[in-house]
Amino acid sequence: MLRSESAAKACRSLSRFAAGMEFANALGALISLAARFTMALKVADGNAGFRRKDEAMRKNILIALFGLLLASVLAMDASADSWPAWRGPNANGIAPNGDPPISWSETKNVKWKVELPKSGSSTPIVWGDKIFLTTAVPVGKHREAAPSSGRRRGPNASSVSGAYAFKLICLDRLTGKVLWQQTATEATPHEGHHPTASFASYSPITDGEFVWASFGSRGLFCYDFDGALLWKADLIEMRKRMTFGEGASPALAGDKIIVVMDHQGPSKIAAFNKKSGEKVWETDRDEITSWATPFVLEVDGRLQVVTSATALTRAYDVETGDLVWQVGGMTANTIPSPVAGFGHVYLTSGFRGYALQAVRLGESGDLSGSSAITWQIDRNTPYVASPLLYGDRIYVLADRKAILSCYDARTGEPQYERQDLEGMGVIYASLVGASGKIYIAGREGAVTVVKHGGEFEVLATNRLDDGFDASPVVISDELYLRGRTYLYCIAEL
Repeated sequence: MLRSESAAKACRSLSRFAAGMEFANALGALISLAARFTMALKVADGNAGFRRKDEAMRKNILIALFGLLLASVLAMDASADSWPAWRGPNANGIAPNGDPPISWSETKNVKWKVELPKSGSSTPIVWGDKIFLTTAVPVGKHREAAPSSGRRRGPNASSVSGAYAFKLICLDRLTGKVLWQQTATEATPHEGHHPTASFASYSPITDGEFVWASFGSRGLFCYDFDGALLWKADLIEMRKRMTFGEGASPALAGDKIIVVMDHQGPSKIAAFNKKSGEKVWETDRDEITSWATPFVLEVDGRLQVVTSATALTRAYDVETGDLVWQVGGMTANTIPSPVAGFGHVYLTSGFRGYALQAVRLGESGDLSGSSAITWQIDRNTPYVASPLLYGDRIYVLADRKAILSCYDARTGEPQYERQDLEGMGVIYASLVGASGKIYIAGREGAVTVVKHGGEFEVLATNRLDDGFDASPVVISDELYLRGRTYLYCIAEL
């Protein structure tokens, strides 16, 4: 048999592949690795030599290992060409292999356009030839109901009376045709939502084998790619601030699904086994309502999940649910999710104030006011849209406005600030980067394409007959835009 040292080298090499090497480099490294395995096999028995009777067995081991590594590389490349969660394959809004068109209209570069069942504002996800999205469809007659006694609501926030069918829908990526749709549950929501929100604001996630869809207070659901329900997990019934509605999407962290439940009651974060739905751990949070999707990253060989929120941003150990570090400094009503790079995690918020912090990773304890915050900015930051970390630059919108700023991610030095994106209106969607371009979608149907770099340059502004709250999705040379009525596939035609 192979020596343990040779096996260990194989595992370390496989880990490097899984960490996200470029496909071409990975393939070259795979060939080199196979050569090293051959040498390892020849010396595996030390002084005993490379016995002829063992040659067939050793060759079979080599072939099996080579096949395993090749499959790993191919799966890695498939992941890079998919959009498995709200902010893409690396949860940062970057499409590594994307290069969609710069310009389009209702009559130009629209590969297909399909009407969706109403309503939903979640961002679609894509794996291979399948698109998945969530929606909440009214069932029967609906009427407006008075708010419950003593409950404070936001301006124009609704309190509905009537049931909804909470659905996961799978579409063919090539044509937009609905392949299947499953009703996870039918329920009458216990409270309403902001007038610009929906009851299907949580984006689904996938690992290429399973799809997980959260409907918040209605539960977390796991399906296979053929639409079969595998398990359901109950979540707490949340009472959101000002009845603005729910919307922090779940996150995949190794073999766990992470769910944050921040509301005006006892808030929690929980981890569920991704295959069985069993609750692995649950941790109480001293937080009020937030809407930030948790962000998963590896620090010193262990997975952490970072949760932005009003009182404190916290990082938890994914295996145990234990608190690793926390830091204050965000504004109220925290919505944007973090991004990470250069040994830092970047936190933003922008309701009744502005905050952008670069927090050094590898720390523990309470980092508020410490040197772990290597730089911070108190202007031009987003209320709703999450930031884009593209190369060594971080891009942010101001509040919900079409005003773009760019900062050096290492130092916080401005590259440019407060550049108008003319004709965009209000923006909820998060920024997406691909092939040296930044795609910014607005609520009034405009999508502006900006050049990535230290100088502000608008490449195009495009308009469609819909409005966009969901974030853009980029796969290869295609751009997917989910509007309030339609789903568009944009491609060079």
